[in-house]
Amino acid sequence: MSEILLEMKGIDKHFPGVHALKKCNFSLEKGEIHALVGENGAGKSTLMNILTGILSYDAGEIFFNNEKHIFKSPKQAQVAGISMVHQELNLMSNLTVAQNIFMGRESKGLFLNERSINKRTKELFNRLSFSINPEEKVENLSVGHQQIVEIAKAVSYNAKIIVFDEPTATLTDTEINQLFSVMHELREKGVSMIYISHRMAEIKRISDRVTVMRDGEYIGTEISSEVKIEQIIQMMVGRVIFESHKKISSISSEAPVVLEVKNFSSLDVKDVSFKLYKGEILGFAGLIGAGRTELARLIYGADKKTDGELFIKGKKVDINHPYQAVKNGIGYLSEDRKRYGVVLGMNIADNIVLPKLDDYVSHGIINERKISEIVKEYIEKINIKTPSEKQIVKNLSGGNQQKVIIAKWLLKNCDILIFDEPTRGIDVGAKSEIYKLMNSLSAMGKTIIMISSELPELLRMSDRVLVMCEGKHTATLESEDIDQNTIMNYATQQ
Repeated sequence: MSEILLEMKGIDKHFPGVHALKKCNFSLEKGEIHALVGENGAGKSTLMNILTGILSYDAGEIFFNNEKHIFKSPKQAQVAGISMVHQELNLMSNLTVAQNIFMGRESKGLFLNERSINKRTKELFNRLSFSINPEEKVENLSVGHQQIVEIAKAVSYNAKIIVFDEPTATLTDTEINQLFSVMHELREKGVSMIYISHRMAEIKRISDRVTVMRDGEYIGTEISSEVKIEQIIQMMVGRVIFESHKKISSISSEAPVVLEVKNFSSLDVKDVSFKLYKGEILGFAGLIGAGRTELARLIYGADKKTDGELFIKGKKVDINHPYQAVKNGIGYLSEDRKRYGVVLGMNIADNIVLPKLDDYVSHGIINERKISEIVKEYIEKINIKTPSEKQIVKNLSGGNQQKVIIAKWLLKNCDILIFDEPTRGIDVGAKSEIYKLMNSLSAMGKTIIMISSELPELLRMSDRVLVMCEGKHTATLESEDIDQNTIMNYATQQ
């Protein structure tokens, strides 16, 4: 008989206008990796935030080690033996890796013992097979490496339960393999893990059981090795979803060039040139550190290039600031939506109209009625799950925050849209909606650059794929030449 380590019974939670959890149940066995899945807004993160003391709950009971618990803070949960690796990064960017990991647990004394925490961090990374300098400042790390620091921080607490919320969203295949090796090792030592992910193949690969939630309710629990991916998806969304690969480019050979990049260079980008055609979805492929996001930020004026020229519809333009990019019809959906995409403390309506606010101001007075009408139209158009347009964005799920950003650039009517990891942390149902939205934008004549670390996504959506490796442009693949092996070959050569 397996030993039950954790039981959550009848957990109920209300937010203003939203019944987020409806008498949810969840159980975890000792030494088990238990996947928790569901669409964005299904209540997964809310349930785990209650477990880890971030949120209170209205009704229900939590039993941990056969004792009833009410965790009133994350610190209480950590002391009891429960840690969480959050989907959104929660690090102090101006501090070092070691300082972040052992914050609040530094050596005793008047001064911080840097040598001690650097040594402890190096020992931890050796155990986890991660290669990051403990003395490096977090702000200098890629998003993927910052995620590794978060994982190491959770492991460092010697927890009995570790909750992983989308831990692989920004990791390379090598880093994912390292993480899974660590998880297997922890499981052998009796550590239990809750694994939240939208990547079905990963769930089948790493988990022992899988629990499905939908619309704040518990749907069912299955043994991972016995359940089919199609069954899990149907339980998640209540319908069958299938997206075929794009076999033939939908772009006419006579389509005009809307954007041309010539010899773009910077510290991370090395002499990259390409053309972008009207109505095209151009995929950017490459491993972490390939320079894809860095190239996009140069185009958008968020970073400074050292060399290169940019042409929009044949006209040379100088873009040195995002404001100039927007003025020239370029919208950018960042991979780090929390930091660059939305203003978390503002409501949905204010976020969506922000780039176009001048259109709704007359004689210094904001037309709230007009804003409300147009925002409601976009909420319905792209299916943002919210009780109203006045909902504060930080209270939305990650997927719905992503939709708010898309709505913002749709309202601005940008002709060129840069989507950097557009479905990162988004469930299969919301992914399908965003894919359809992107295809409809393409059909309307909008042009899209799509940066993605998911090869199936690139195959499904791209008319062409531009491959990068270590800052260099190594290949441009036409639709008939796009396959995973070819992409990976060019992504691993300079």
